[in-house]
Amino acid sequence: MTYTRFAIYDAPIDDTLANFGAVWLGWDVRTGTATRQADVPGLDDITMTPRKYGFHGTLKPPFRLADGRSLDELQTAAAGLAGRCAPASSGGLTLTTLGGFLALTPTGDLTALERVASASVRDLDAFRAPAPEVELERRRSAGLSARQEALMLEWGYPYVMEEFRFHLTLSGRLPEADRTAWMNTALAHLPPLADRYDLGGIALCGERPDGRFELIQRYTLTG
Repeated sequence: MTYTRFAIYDAPIDDTLANFGAVWLGWDVRTGTATRQADVPGLDDITMTPRKYGFHGTLKPPFRLADGRSLDELQTAAAGLAGRCAPASSGGLTLTTLGGFLALTPTGDLTALERVASASVRDLDAFRAPAPEVELERRRSAGLSARQEALMLEWGYPYVMEEFRFHLTLSGRLPEADRTAWMNTALAHLPPLADRYDLGGIALCGERPDGRFELIQRYTLTG
């Protein structure tokens, strides 16, 4: 498989939660296959944007591979990163609206999750090709703070390091008038959520030629 971009995700391995995410979005990032989406009117439309990424929490945002770097080298580096990072945990997930879209976000102390995300961004940055100017301008159009601009120029993405907020996306941006109804619908389909969220591994995922992401390899955190 030839991949156009790569990312480091937390792709949940808990069968109940991960299966919910795959059925809700209509794409299973773990297997790289389409799933039969939940029979909910309008669900196909509101999940169109996040579907190609699959159910995941971003740790290192999608990036193009730098010139002279190979997937084999990236896999070796990701394995090394996992060997240096200890497992992380937080309070349980809760359904929220984040920037106008539905997401599951963790509660409680997020320091450990943020530690893994920062290490993923920093330690694998040598594999990231510089973002093209058209991509930078597109992100600027959303309105960035001075700090977000600086982070984007340094790391290729504005919402990393102290601007990072861990989340598992469930929809695209929703009209404000529709958000409560979709919150209630999602709550009706969500499985019971544990009172603790564990991040025990990182997932190297690749963007296929059809624009959808799939799992390449998972690495257990053992640091």
